[in-house]
Amino acid sequence: MRLLKPSWVTHDGKPIFSIDIHPDGSRFATGGQGDDSGKVVIWNFEPVRDEKAENDENVPRVLCQMNNHLACVNCVRWSNNGKSLASGGDDKLIMIWQTSRAGVGPSFGSGTPTYEQWRPAATLRGHTGDVLDLAWSPNDSWMASCSVDNTIIVWNADNFPAQVAVIKGHNGLVKGVTWDPVGKYLASQSDDKSLRVWRTRDWKEEAKITEPFTECGGTTHVLRCHWSPDGAYIVSAHAMNNSGPTAQIIEREGFKTSLDFVGHRKAITVVRFNPNIFSEKMKKGCEQAQQYTCCAIGSKDRSLSVWLTALKRPLVVTHDLFENTILDISWSKSGMELMACSSDGTVAYIEFSKDEIGDPMAQNDVELFLEKIYGKCMTKNKSSTSGTQIIESAALLKLQQQKREEMQKKLPEAEEKCNLSRMSDSQGSPFKPTDKQIETKTADGRRRITPIFLAPQLDVNVGEAPLPFKSQGINFTSRKETSKIVVEKQNIVTTKGMISPTSRSNLSNSNFSNQTTSPVLPPPGGEGTPKSQPPPLGGDTTPKPTQDTSPGAEKMDTAQPSESAPPVTPSKVINVSIQPMTALSKPKIKHSSSEKKSSEKSDVKDKTPSVKDKIKTPSEKSDKVKDHKSSTGVKRKHDGEKKEERRGRPRKVDKERSLLATPVSNFAPPVLDSQGAHYLAAVPELELPVASIQKTFTKTVGGRDSSLSVEVENTISIGVHTLHKMRCVQEGLTLWEQVLNSPILSVTGSKTVVCASCEDGSLHMYSSTGSRILPSIVLDSKVSKLHIKGFFVMVITQKAFLYIWNVQQQSVVIRKESLKTIISGSDDLQKSMLTEEGMPIITVHNKKSYTFSKDMGTWMLLHNKADSLQQCSDHHSCAPPRDSTKIQGPLASLQTSHERLGMQASRIFSAGQSLQQSSTLSHIESQLAACLLLKSAPEYKFWLQTYTRYLSQEGLESESRHIFESKLRDVCDDLLGPAYKTKGKSSWDPLILGMDKRSLLQEMLPSIGSNLKLQRLFTEYHDQLESIEDR
Repeated sequence: MRLLKPSWVTHDGKPIFSIDIHPDGSRFATGGQGDDSGKVVIWNFEPVRDEKAENDENVPRVLCQMNNHLACVNCVRWSNNGKSLASGGDDKLIMIWQTSRAGVGPSFGSGTPTYEQWRPAATLRGHTGDVLDLAWSPNDSWMASCSVDNTIIVWNADNFPAQVAVIKGHNGLVKGVTWDPVGKYLASQSDDKSLRVWRTRDWKEEAKITEPFTECGGTTHVLRCHWSPDGAYIVSAHAMNNSGPTAQIIEREGFKTSLDFVGHRKAITVVRFNPNIFSEKMKKGCEQAQQYTCCAIGSKDRSLSVWLTALKRPLVVTHDLFENTILDISWSKSGMELMACSSDGTVAYIEFSKDEIGDPMAQNDVELFLEKIYGKCMTKNKSSTSGTQIIESAALLKLQQQKREEMQKKLPEAEEKCNLSRMSDSQGSPFKPTDKQIETKTADGRRRITPIFLAPQLDVNVGEAPLPFKSQGINFTSRKETSKIVVEKQNIVTTKGMISPTSRSNLSNSNFSNQTTSPVLPPPGGEGTPKSQPPPLGGDTTPKPTQDTSPGAEKMDTAQPSESAPPVTPSKVINVSIQPMTALSKPKIKHSSSEKKSSEKSDVKDKTPSVKDKIKTPSEKSDKVKDHKSSTGVKRKHDGEKKEERRGRPRKVDKERSLLATPVSNFAPPVLDSQGAHYLAAVPELELPVASIQKTFTKTVGGRDSSLSVEVENTISIGVHTLHKMRCVQEGLTLWEQVLNSPILSVTGSKTVVCASCEDGSLHMYSSTGSRILPSIVLDSKVSKLHIKGFFVMVITQKAFLYIWNVQQQSVVIRKESLKTIISGSDDLQKSMLTEEGMPIITVHNKKSYTFSKDMGTWMLLHNKADSLQQCSDHHSCAPPRDSTKIQGPLASLQTSHERLGMQASRIFSAGQSLQQSSTLSHIESQLAACLLLKSAPEYKFWLQTYTRYLSQEGLESESRHIFESKLRDVCDDLLGPAYKTKGKSSWDPLILGMDKRSLLQEMLPSIGSNLKLQRLFTEYHDQLESIEDR
C-alpha cells in the first residue's frame, strides 16, 4: 500500500466537498468552494500516481476549471461511460458537463491554463434547495439527485432536462442517494432518521429502515450511503449501535439490519464500495473461491477505514489523515486506487496491490454472476430499459420489427453522413481554408500577406467520451513535401487603412447600397430613398437638404414626384448629416396662419407630396426666415422685446384667428370645465406611405420563374390631353396594352389577373389576355400595398383600410376593414402578404403579425417575435425527422430557424419541468390553431405530428400523465371519428384542410407505439382503424 497527499491539489485553501475519478483513470474531478462561486476542477491523475510526472514542469496538473456554479459545489460524479460529468451545488442547479472542440486557453476570470475544454451541455433545474448528492444509474439512462428540499429527482439522462420522477416521502433533508447495481432499486438516506428503498418500476417505496438511526442527529453535512457491487448489501452512513457510531449493513433480502461496521469514534459521513467484485480462496483446503467486496468508510473523526466483506476486521485504518471531516471517497475503475477529500481543503491518495485486496473478477464474469443470482436485470445495454415492457399486441410487435429493419438500413447512410460532416467541419466550413494566398507590398517595400478569416470549427464531437489524457510533450516533425500553397503577387502598394483586395468586391456592393442612403439631396427626377431605411428617432420625417443649412435657407421639397425613377415610397428618410441640437432648433409656435398649422401636422405624420405643399408665397418665406433667426441664439435674454411665443393663456383675438384659419377636423370638440372651454388637438389619422409617380417602370408578374412583365409609361402627351399606358410583355413580345386617364402608381399580377392602381385612388383589373374584368374600382384613398395570389386581390389603402376580393367569383372576401386596431400611431406597417387561400397577413413594426378572420369578424394574432411561450417551448426534440427549417407555408415564413427550434429552451428555462411542459403544449396548440386559420395543410400536419410525438414521449414521464393521455385521446378520437354509421347526419367531417383524418391517424400511430407504456392505446385505435377498413 502507498499513501500520499498531493499538496498541489487544492481549492486555494477552501473546502473540497466532493471528488470522483474518471472511468479511464487519467483524470479526476473535485468540487467545492471557489472565490466567489462554486468551483469544479478537472485534474491530471498522472502527477498524483507518478513522482516523475509531478516534478516535470511540462506535465500539466489542472486540465480544466469551471466556475459556472453560482454557489458552492457539493457533489461531482462521472457517468459510467465517462462521457459526462454531473455537478450539483448550493445554487439548486445540476450541470451536465461534456467535452467541446472549442479552443483551449485560460478559464474566464482566472489565469489558470486550460488543456481540455468542458462546457455545460445541460442545466437541470427542479430542486428548490441545495443539491447534496448525485448518482448515475448502472446503464447511465437515469441520474438521481437529492436535496435539502426533502425530495429525490430522477432525471432522464438520454433526454436532459426531462424528469422521470420526483420522489417525495422523506420528512427531512435528503443527504445521500445510491443505485442498486441490478437496476431494481434506488436507496436514499435522510436527516429524518431513515433510509428508504424505492422501486424503479413505479418509484414507490419498497422498504423503510429506521431502527439503526433512532439515536442519530443531523450533525453531518452529507450521508453518502452506497450499494455493494454484488447487490447484496447497502451500507449506510451515520448509524448508531449502543450509542456508538457505526456504518449499518442492510441486507438485500428482507432489508435486515443485523450487521454493521464499527470502530470509528465519530459519525460516518461517506461510504464507497470498490466497483469490482473479488474472488479468492480465503481458507486453506477450500477448493471453491469466495466472492467478496471491498468498502471504504470516511468519518468525522478524520480517519479512513477499508474493509473486506470476507474479513471480520478492517484491512487498513488511517488515523488523522486529515485535519477535518472526510466528505467524499472515490475508487478507480481498476479498484487499486482510492482518493478521499476533506473539508480542510486537501485530498489523499492510497494505492493498493492485488496481494492486499485480491484479484477482481472480469466484467463478463460479473454480469454472469449477477444474472445467476437475480436473473435478467438492467445491464449496460440501454435498450433493456424499454425491454422490460411486455409487448401485448401483434401489431405493435410488427411495428417494432419494422423500426429495427429501418434503423439497420439507415445505419450505413447515417455513418456516411457523419463522416462527410466531420470532413466538412474539419475543413472549416462554411469558411474553408484556401490553398492560395495574396501577397502585396507596403509603402516601405515590405511584403504583406493578406489575412483570411477562418471560422472556428463546429462542436460536432460534443457528447463523445473524452480520450484518456496523455501528458507527453509536443513532438515537432518536419516533412520533405513542398508547400502546395500558391502565392499570388499583386502589384498593389497597401497603405494604412487600406482595405484588403479580397474584400473589395464586398465593399463595392456595400458602397452601392450606401449611396442610396447618403444625405446628399437627390436631384429632381432622381431616385428616392429605399424602404429598408428605419425611421429617424423622434425627429422630423420630412427629408432635409444637407448642402445648405443656413438659417435663411428655404426648405426644398425632396418628395417631389420623379419622372424617371422607379417606384419607391418616400415616406421616411434618414438624414445622416449632423443635425442642430433640439434646444437650438426652431420651437413650435402657435400661429394664426393655416400654413403654420399644416407644418405642425407634417411633423407628426408622413404626407404624400401634393401641389399645395410646393406653392409658397413670398410672405410665407420671409416669415420662416424671421422665425428661424429669432430661435438660433444660444442664450435667452430678457431684454423686454416682444416675443412671438408667450406663456400662459393665449389672447382671445389669437384664439379666434386660429379657429378661423384652421380646419375643424384638426380639433376636438371643446372640453368644458371650471375655467371655461378649451380645445384639444385631435389624434391625426393613420396614413400609410404610397408610391410616387415616375415616368416609366417595369414590374415582373406571375411569380419568380415567370417571363411576364408589365411596362408602365406615364404622362404621354396627345395634344391637350395626357394619357398613361401599360402593356404586358413576354420575352420582348407585346401581348396586350391598356391606356388609363390617371397616372399609374403600382402594378402587380398573377398568371390569371393583373391589377393597376392609379393616382386618383382607382383600381383596375385585367385578365391574362388583357381584357378588363370589372369597371374601375373606386377606393377611399390611394393604394399603399397591392398583392395578388391566384384570383385573390388584396389592397391596403393610404388611409389604412383593407380590401380583399375574389376576382373569379367577383365577390368580396373582406370589405373595408380598418388597420387601426392593430397599428397604433407609433407603429408602422412593416410587411404585408396574401396567402394562396386568400388570407391576409399583416406584420407591424413591433414584430407582431396578424390576420383577419372573416368568420369571426376580428383580427387575430399569428406570431409575436417576443412571445415568451415560443422562446420557452421545448418541442424541437419531438419534431418530425425532417428538418423543421424546410417547412413551407405562411406561418413558417414569419419565423426564423432558431425561433422554430425553441431557442434552446432546455437551457434557459428555469421554472421547473412541469411549467415548461405546459408552455410547450400551449405553444404547439397555438401553432395548430394558426395553421387552421390560415388553411395551411402542410404546416398543420407538421405541428400535429409534433403535438402527438410530444404527448407520447415527454408528457407521460411527468406527474400530469393523465392530462397528457387525455389530450392524446382527444386527438385520436377526432381523427378516427364514429366507428359505425348512423341513420342521422353526422357532424364529424372526414377531411381537415383537404387531408383525410383517418390517414393522418394512421401516420400518427407509430409515434404513439414508440412508447410501450401506450401500447394499449395504440392497439385500441389500430384495431378500430382495421375494422373500419374491412367494412
